[in-house]
Amino acid sequence: MKSVVVRKAGGPEALQIEERPIPKATKNKSVIKIHAFAVHRYEALTRAGGSPSVKFPRVIGVEGVGEVYRSSESGNLKTGQKVVTLMGGLGREFDGSYQEYALIPDSIIYPVEFDGPWTELANYPETFYTAFGALKATKLSKGQSLLVRGGTTGVGMAALVLGKAMGLSVASTTRQEKRKDTLLKLGADNVFIDNDHQLDTDEKFDGVIDMLGVPAVEDTLSHLKNNGIYTLVGMLTGDWIWKDFDPFMNLDGKYATFYDSTNVDIDTLNEMFEIINKNKLQIPIAKIFKLDEIQDAHRYLMEQNHNLGQIIVSND
Repeated sequence: MKSVVVRKAGGPEALQIEERPIPKATKNKSVIKIHAFAVHRYEALTRAGGSPSVKFPRVIGVEGVGEVYRSSESGNLKTGQKVVTLMGGLGREFDGSYQEYALIPDSIIYPVEFDGPWTELANYPETFYTAFGALKATKLSKGQSLLVRGGTTGVGMAALVLGKAMGLSVASTTRQEKRKDTLLKLGADNVFIDNDHQLDTDEKFDGVIDMLGVPAVEDTLSHLKNNGIYTLVGMLTGDWIWKDFDPFMNLDGKYATFYDSTNVDIDTLNEMFEIINKNKLQIPIAKIFKLDEIQDAHRYLMEQNHNLGQIIVSND
């Protein structure tokens, strides 16, 4: 089988195809035939050496979709069963999805019901799960309003379509006027242009999901109603610390939290796929690559103005 191995931190050229034997199942680990996976910026960061906890050589990749090839000795998975896998140390503590077959702990293998191509299924697990978890953290009810800051990110678009399916009024943001129509076609009730981390509106919302973070946090919080919840999801600008932040001025009568998808809850994942299947939710796929083209996929990922949507790698 083909595996993409990073032996030393570096640019896309650090992603090297190697031939390895297909792994054998163990007592509590199953072998998954990986049909497709999404490529993420934080995987590029790991490849470049920006994740100190990750030790090389490593097959990276924090999520994948496929089918059970060989089930574990003690598990209940069945050969041929359609599954997704994500997080839980995948691609970081142990080899991940950038390969044709992967040995995965049963504890992070999740059977799913989905009728569609593998490349479409690969668009969902980590991105939609993060968005759905953030929506739950924001504690909104049907009929309330949501602002998605950083709306053209994968998580931002997933939060938009999931929020609409849950009965919310959803406004989204973008820095590029040309991407406004895409967000409106996905169902946004309104789209605001982000000009140097300032939105061109005075409107306030019951909840906010934020992918931008530090540079825009004060402006973002100014658009949150009293008793509303601000949920931080991402740090697109790379800044992690709220410097010179005055909570008395910015959080009076408001609540702030953060959400990440490190720990996956099976009931939440199943609920998410029920909503996806019932409403036939989709977000754009920017481009599909083959495993042999993984270096090109990472170069495309880092382009400033690539097509809107997620980048998918297919093994089929």
